Amino acid sequence: DPEYRKISKHFHENPDEFADAFARAWFKLLHRDMGPKVRYLGPEVPGEDLIWQDPVPAGNSDYDVESVKSKIAESDLTIQELVETAWASASTFRSSDLRGGANGARIRLAPQKDWEANNPEQLSRVLGVLEGIASETGASVADVIVLAGNVGIEKASGASVSFTPGRGDAVQEHTDEHSFAVLEPVSDGFRNYHRKGFDINSEHMLVDKAQLLGLTASEMTVLIGGMRAIGISADGHGVFTDTPGKLTNDWFVTLLDMDVKWEATGRNTYAAKHRSTGNEVRTATRSDLVFGSNSQLRALAEVYAADGSHDKFVKDFISAWTKVMNLDRFDQA
Repeated sequence: DPEYRKISKHFHENPDEFADAFARAWFKLLHRDMGPKVRYLGPEVPGEDLIWQDPVPAGNSDYDVESVKSKIAESDLTIQELVETAWASASTFRSSDLRGGANGARIRLAPQKDWEANNPEQLSRVLGVLEGIASETGASVADVIVLAGNVGIEKASGASVSFTPGRGDAVQEHTDEHSFAVLEPVSDGFRNYHRKGFDINSEHMLVDKAQLLGLTASEMTVLIGGMRAIGISADGHGVFTDTPGKLTNDWFVTLLDMDVKWEATGRNTYAAKHRSTGNEVRTATRSDLVFGSNSQLRALAEVYAADGSHDKFVKDFISAWTKVMNLDRFDQA
């Protein structure tokens, strides 16, 4: 092969470069699944930051968190936009190799800013506001994005969401676009996104996404119900509530409604027809309806649909949300 011949010839004529290239490749092979450099221990950790380690500069904790929250709350961004942007940033995390996550705010960089699942037009507008707030307050954009999601949830629920500052902001030069492209979600049931033409069922991809995020079945369930109640759904399916933007258990109550019969309308979509009138009353995806059809997930849905479950639902949602927002905080004990 002419291209490989050039490489082989170069290494043959430059043995020192070959030795260095081999050492770097071997080091990468053995450490690729260890996550960022901050997780490395011992006296032999290389001082050099390598691009495949997804380097993130040290963050800043010395700013007024409440002031940032106030500016976010006073902006014209909706609860749905605040929460969805924070989720899009943090949910790239993969427990398989500890890549992705909110730290670094790479959602504002290529290739993440252009991913279809991230709704680039909405994302650009939201980031424009949040980056301005970061600039005014001295907070990192990464922190402001997570705080924005927290503010949205606090507005939707009236409850408090804990926050730990200190995330840093990565730059494009330290972001390997080709490497990050493999993190692009072709399906994210939490946002009810499923790429058209993708053959694997969306509920299977939802479970895979949940396990990559280290979520339990109950955490997956409560996050789905809460995000739908807030109004997060790529094509508007599955928002079973008359008060989108409020963190209620409406989604679970409506999901278990026995007055309707579901009929397939596409590869991944269904319509609910009222059993008496035949009128279409709502639509959903496979990622929604699996919580009614799967016995284990239905049992969890029934817990959150029960009378008097509102407080437990809100508490569990905030706990699961905070877990996802902090999955990549390896700098914390």
